[in-house]
Amino acid sequence: MAQVVNSIKGVHDILPADAHRWHHLEAHVREVMLGYGYAELRTPILEKSELFHRSIGEVTDIVEKEMYSFIDRNGDQLSLRPENTASCVRAAIQHGMLSNNQVSKIWYLGPMFRRENPQAGRYRQFWQVGAEVYGVPGPYVESELILLSARLWQRLELDSHVSLQINSLGTKEDRDLYRARLVEYLNDHVSDLDEDSKRRLQTNPLRVLDTKNPAMSNIVLQAPSILEFLSEESKEHFEQLQASLTQCGISFEINTRLVRGLDYYSHTVFEWVTSELGAQGTVCAGGRYDGLTEQLGAKPTPGVGWALGMERILELIERKTGGTAPLSPEIFMVAGSEAAVVSGLSLAEQIRSERPDWTVVCNCVVAGLKSQFKKADKSGAKVALIIAEEEMKNGTVGIKSLREHRDQLTVERDQVVDRLSQEYFTPR
Repeated sequence: MAQVVNSIKGVHDILPADAHRWHHLEAHVREVMLGYGYAELRTPILEKSELFHRSIGEVTDIVEKEMYSFIDRNGDQLSLRPENTASCVRAAIQHGMLSNNQVSKIWYLGPMFRRENPQAGRYRQFWQVGAEVYGVPGPYVESELILLSARLWQRLELDSHVSLQINSLGTKEDRDLYRARLVEYLNDHVSDLDEDSKRRLQTNPLRVLDTKNPAMSNIVLQAPSILEFLSEESKEHFEQLQASLTQCGISFEINTRLVRGLDYYSHTVFEWVTSELGAQGTVCAGGRYDGLTEQLGAKPTPGVGWALGMERILELIERKTGGTAPLSPEIFMVAGSEAAVVSGLSLAEQIRSERPDWTVVCNCVVAGLKSQFKKADKSGAKVALIIAEEEMKNGTVGIKSLREHRDQLTVERDQVVDRLSQEYFTPR
């Protein structure tokens, strides 16, 4: 026999038994986004590598170590998207969504790819939901995006299991002043830095604050705060954000070590975190990136957004609310002969036409009635419709309840939908 081919390490199948959990989350996402007036944007998973080099930054972990990149037959350097903000901005520029100072509010859902070490809540192909706004400066649109995410937590019954952390990175000028002071401080403690932090000290020193090494916690805690280097304008921006969140009833904590891992952020950055998923505590993260459009060749345009990891949210839902049960079909068709199978297929089509809110499962094979009833019960169906020899002869259909102790009915074929509607089902 040929050797079995398995999936790639860190890349997982979503099996039919789990798909309903994804559908549940996706449905809530779509409803919340619609309620805030955000329109869906679907971008390709394959982009020019240059897009991410210019947006994320040459000296970030993502670009240096994690992207899946290759040269195609035309000699173009391409990459599977490691995140989607850059792709969304590229699409907005390319399709004129930023022209004439128009405001665009969009959301997306899809897979991203990073070659990380697979662990709980972190995969090489992972799914994200994100929301982005272009063309709106100031803190209040940041508040709306945070409120949107908070609304989603409420819908998913997770609002008591996540908390909000915010920080300000100020302007580029603010960060340049802070970076110089931070580098000075870190150089004074260079002998205590791990190798990863020493490398970041030379390339992206703010990322040292994002270290996950507990041995460096004291160094990070005692580092100077970026809030001390904000201009008056940046301070006002951050204070207005805090005031608006407070007025809207959103609790938050200021985390001055929150810097995010991508180069394009400015002013507000934020994360929703949980203590209930182990080391991978961040479930949603984002911030403002006003300079990104200019990095990608367009005129400066305000931009802000967030992304959440769907796998982490699904795991949190499963742990804290028990997850969602799969929807069971209303009807399972039990047929006693080859002719009855075809008759059952025809009846199923009639039922679907008259009641599209019902799910009808057909076995599609000739088998013993006993084994078919076992399958019907296992499917979770509420009712079995029976077409055996007697029913074929008389033009009738048997109706057997699979969840209640009720007498089996025999009805005329053209009366099946009416009897089921009257005695068994209401529209869901």
